[in-house]
Amino acid sequence: MNDETENSVGSDDDAAAEDAWAAALAEQETEEVALEEVTSDVEPAQLDEFTEGGFGTPDENMEVILDIPVTISMEIGRTSISIRNLLQLNQGSVVELDRLAGEPMDVLVNGTLIAHGEVVVVNEKFGIRLTDVISAQERIKKLK
Repeated sequence: MNDETENSVGSDDDAAAEDAWAAALAEQETEEVALEEVTSDVEPAQLDEFTEGGFGTPDENMEVILDIPVTISMEIGRTSISIRNLLQLNQGSVVELDRLAGEPMDVLVNGTLIAHGEVVVVNEKFGIRLTDVISAQERIKKLK
């Protein structure tokens, strides 16, 4: 009796599953037909060019960043000392740097090396004459 009950329950389950699949396939076909009808009327959107208040020409885009301030600094050299030695420094102390006299200075913009140069005096003020400018490609290589 158990085998007969299981077979009849199993056949009911199979029939219900087949009905569910048939209903799902019919629903999918209906949706596909409706989608084809909708997409046949679709036209590409016409977009305005971004000029005023949007993206402009490269020259106009460059104008936006030209007034952003950056920090430029010249580095004569570097050294590492302990805090004990730092606290002992006073007027007249000499700190030895890692560069030789006459070596070019580093020119840094926001901490990034962009050039080398030498110290000059102009109207009794110090300045720097650029002797070697680092190319954009070389700067990008150093970032990697």
